[in-house]
Amino acid sequence: MKRLPSPSPSLSAPPTGVPENSPAAATSVPASVALTPLSGPLPAVRWAGLDGLRALAVIAVIAYHFFPTVLPGGYIGVDVFFVISGFLITSLLLAEHERSGRISLGRFWTRRVRRLVPPLVPVLLVSASAALLIGGDVLVGLGRQILGAATFSYNWVSIGANASYFATDQPELFRNLWSLAVEEQFYLVWPLALAAVLLIPRPRLRLVLVLALAAASALWMAVLYVPDADPTRVYFGSDTHSFGLAIGAALALALARSTQSGATVERPGSALHPVIPRLLPWLGLGALLALGAFSILMPADSPMAYRGGLVAVSLLSAVAIWAGVRSARFGQHLDAGPLRYLGARSYGIYLWHWPILILLQLAWPTASAHATPSAEVTRTVLIGVLALALTLLAASASYRWVEQPIRRLGFGGSIRRVKARLRGTRVQRQTVWAAALVSCFFLSGATAALAGAPSIASSEAVIERGQHAMEAAAHDAQTPAGSANMAPQVVIPLRAETSDAIAPTGARMSAVGDSVMLASAPELQEAFPGIAIDAAVSRGMNAAPEILQNLEQTGQLRDVVVVGLGTNGPIEDADLQRIRVAIGPNRQLIMVNAFADRDWTPSVNATLADFSAHYRRIELADWSTAIAPHTDVLAEDNIHPGPTGGRIYAETVGSAVARLADLPPGQQPGPNRLLLLPN
Repeated sequence: MKRLPSPSPSLSAPPTGVPENSPAAATSVPASVALTPLSGPLPAVRWAGLDGLRALAVIAVIAYHFFPTVLPGGYIGVDVFFVISGFLITSLLLAEHERSGRISLGRFWTRRVRRLVPPLVPVLLVSASAALLIGGDVLVGLGRQILGAATFSYNWVSIGANASYFATDQPELFRNLWSLAVEEQFYLVWPLALAAVLLIPRPRLRLVLVLALAAASALWMAVLYVPDADPTRVYFGSDTHSFGLAIGAALALALARSTQSGATVERPGSALHPVIPRLLPWLGLGALLALGAFSILMPADSPMAYRGGLVAVSLLSAVAIWAGVRSARFGQHLDAGPLRYLGARSYGIYLWHWPILILLQLAWPTASAHATPSAEVTRTVLIGVLALALTLLAASASYRWVEQPIRRLGFGGSIRRVKARLRGTRVQRQTVWAAALVSCFFLSGATAALAGAPSIASSEAVIERGQHAMEAAAHDAQTPAGSANMAPQVVIPLRAETSDAIAPTGARMSAVGDSVMLASAPELQEAFPGIAIDAAVSRGMNAAPEILQNLEQTGQLRDVVVVGLGTNGPIEDADLQRIRVAIGPNRQLIMVNAFADRDWTPSVNATLADFSAHYRRIELADWSTAIAPHTDVLAEDNIHPGPTGGRIYAETVGSAVARLADLPPGQQPGPNRLLLLPN
């Protein structure tokens, strides 16, 4: 045991008037203090390496959103941010406790509001006003999103609304603010928890307790995660995704020699101190390389991410931070000029990048239905490059004219400066009034956007229309009046030698599908009166065998089966073979392919075409080719058909039915099949 001296107050806080974590603050502390000690309280200044690490994290996130195929695991940048935030906030609180023996909650929360809120306000107002000009689905849920942003509860508001972080068919303007909500909730709770932790006299026990909190959060994420289901709940949840913040806090505790003046503490790993300085740069470099590998090899839909992968990312981030703040050489290299510039503006970059991307994607003309893959790639690249330029421009303006003045002067000082300029030169007065007019303009635009926001998306509207049609058909089938109004059917045997077979009516057809079929239900019912439709949202091909088997066992499966389940994910050959087994050898099968801007769509359509070509009782309904020239009749998600699109869907199915009926005599279904014809 060794009694360590308390730090000098001059090394625990930046000079008066210098913002925390600023370059000016860093220059007020000798490099030997800021970078090299392996233990001891960290000064509340700009720690070497943090800006560079922030820059790498925000680059990863932007690459993931702007060019998802380039960096499929770039989302891990958010977890790097979490660790940085946990480390930085805990270090600041420990430094304050070291100086004064207490933590001022009011001052801490005021600093957080001053840091986080001013840059957020223009993002909300400008983005909402621009969304008003575009209109449509981008306005859906706008009130909920702004409420979540204003109360720093965006993650829980989104979870409550069943919104998905991973959905590509619903433009959500402020989706990226979920992580800001997680951090702000941590800032609200952690000072209170840390004050309690500091009551524990043994530093090692404090560290173990914080690491236990991190482990509990990670374990809870692994427990709640369900493979093949949308992981938004475990990804957004503050309870399941706070381990990075806790790991950063644990690192701050581990690097601090004491949180109370004059306390006697153990120096963990002191025997390794002669070796660690030489290893730290290599450990930091190895951590960065490993993080790069994770950003390439661990996509967001990987179960590994939620069962230890993101924890590994957080631990590697902690190693990189440790190397940056304790190794002068590594920290200086990590804070190279461009990275330091981006890192200082990383908060604004993160805030602006997502709304700008969404607005550009909606405003930019979609690629032609017959465009080549290279044309779509070109469109993606052009949007990404333009979004990047606008993001950097907006973030730089925010940093210069919003963030820095308020962080330096505070709210009161900023107001006094505005008043002084109103009494200043003519140019100063005009500048203030121009800024006020612009602010009023965007405030009015955001208010109008909130007032005019539709209650549901266009895709939800067409799906609800289909659901109502199915419910009405089910109700009619159960009433005597509905049964009496059905056209009388004549049973005619279809012999193998018949060459002029007639296509069956809906009374002999069963259809199982997803939300695309559901949206087309009214037109299917019109084209095939009496058709039995079982369609549901988010249903995949793997659900079809069990549904068809249940219909067969209850005697409800009809002679011609239509399956449209290619929209929501890849399909397996095993599922297709199980469908064949479920319908039996004597039924005919129509497989409807998919039309959606999703990675798996080409593979799904190729598999269905090959499957249909190999069996004489199976026909392909080529919905993809039929709707491609008419995307204007789809909802704004470019997937779900409206009434006109539904008629094209029904016509596509009808063409496949007719081709089955026109099979040559040797390929007809068999001598004992039946056809039902209306009188």
